[in-house]
Amino acid sequence: MSLDGGLHVGVFVFDEAEELDVVGPFEVLAAWAEHSAIKPHVSTFSVDGGGVRLAHGMRLVPARSSDDVGPLHLLVYPGGWGTRRMLADRDHLEWLRQVRAQTPVIASVCTGALVLAAAGLLAGRPATTHHDHYDDLADLDPSVVIDTEARFVDDGDVVTSAGVSAGIDMALYLVSRLESREVARAVCRELEYDPDPLF
Repeated sequence: MSLDGGLHVGVFVFDEAEELDVVGPFEVLAAWAEHSAIKPHVSTFSVDGGGVRLAHGMRLVPARSSDDVGPLHLLVYPGGWGTRRMLADRDHLEWLRQVRAQTPVIASVCTGALVLAAAGLLAGRPATTHHDHYDDLADLDPSVVIDTEARFVDDGDVVTSAGVSAGIDMALYLVSRLESREVARAVCRELEYDPDPLF
């Protein structure tokens, strides 16, 4: 699962994914690579490697396709309006199940959790999502134990976060979990990120 001693981290992108769901965790994880002794390799990928148009119009050209991203240690799955298409795509859900079988940690941001639930990956697990979509998550899989208070929920091999900006907190937590709190603090300092509420 490694390349040159590092971990493979992939951020999946698709049309109408929420911008901050993608770039928030990506920024944190890319900064992690600069401070890390284990040197993670962080890249974006789409189904076919083609460019995508995110929810508010940002266009993004990923580094890889799902066929050539290779084995991952960590997959980050964002939310956004585009997840609605993914929920109905049986081939995509099967792909996600296959990825899950060989990926030690899958992390979702916002409504990305709905796609994980549709693929059966949250059955019987604690999880969270955007507060506007708790009912949607319960409808998809009533066995999911929805945490309505947490910014993110760590259930070992699956980590879910609440809406949008919570993905940044989750990514920082993953840095601390996969390497150390000291490195996560260094990333916070570099990004000038203060996790305490402003208001």
